[in-house]
Amino acid sequence: MNISIGQYIPGNSLLHRADPRTKIIVTLIYMVLVILINDYVGYIFAGAFLLAELIVSRIKPKLILKSIEPVLVLLLFTAVLNILFYKGESEPLFAWKFIEIYKEGISFAIRMIIRIVLLVTGASVLTYTTTSVKLTDGLEKLMSPLTIIKFPAHEVAMMMSIALRFIPIFVEETEKIMKAQSARGSDFDTGRLGEKIRSFVPILVPLFVSAFRRADELSTAMEARCYRGGKKRTRYTVLKFTKADVAIFIVTAVLAALIIVNRYVWPFKNLVDIVKGLF
Repeated sequence: MNISIGQYIPGNSLLHRADPRTKIIVTLIYMVLVILINDYVGYIFAGAFLLAELIVSRIKPKLILKSIEPVLVLLLFTAVLNILFYKGESEPLFAWKFIEIYKEGISFAIRMIIRIVLLVTGASVLTYTTTSVKLTDGLEKLMSPLTIIKFPAHEVAMMMSIALRFIPIFVEETEKIMKAQSARGSDFDTGRLGEKIRSFVPILVPLFVSAFRRADELSTAMEARCYRGGKKRTRYTVLKFTKADVAIFIVTAVLAALIIVNRYVWPFKNLVDIVKGLF
């Protein structure tokens, strides 16, 4: 069982050295922009931006494929739903009883798949290039203005970071329990849906026990280090914005301008039609 969410890949690239606040803000902006895109030209811009991030961060392609693997079922489910139930304006490509497939439905399904892949990969780049400690510091700094209304910025940031960090640990723990149960004769692959669901009950009990044990160990370790919340705490590393962060924001602003202009002002696909008319 492979999952990349929450994993950190050590490195010394520009993205690894960038301020975590920059990466969090850029990731959020990127996700909003991807949601706004409604044509393939916009996806080309977003894909080029993401490809540039992957090249700069020197992340291996197999890790990208690994980040997409957990959502393959979601991609397939989304594609099937859109192909079967999206009603187009043209004649259906295929019709049988109540099933009608339109080219608009196929096109929309492809765009949805691209959108999900871009969102998942963009979020994975954040965790690949940012340690859990820096992620916590960055989240806390971004939420610090909310402390005026007594919002527990440090505690929320700490909980989010711990939850993200424990995702791959619990996935690995689940895999170990499944292998142990399989060695004792359990079968998780055959049978009806109800039987498959019941076969996972012996996994949930030891998994919850392990989760509570790890939580108790973590709380004990934090108390042993005199952790008392975020009040009057100093940090070994002070976050600072550098020229690299400015460059990242400029590139993100260019991407945002291209996508917004293409969506709301003047679609760039018109430029393609103009060029075709010249030749």
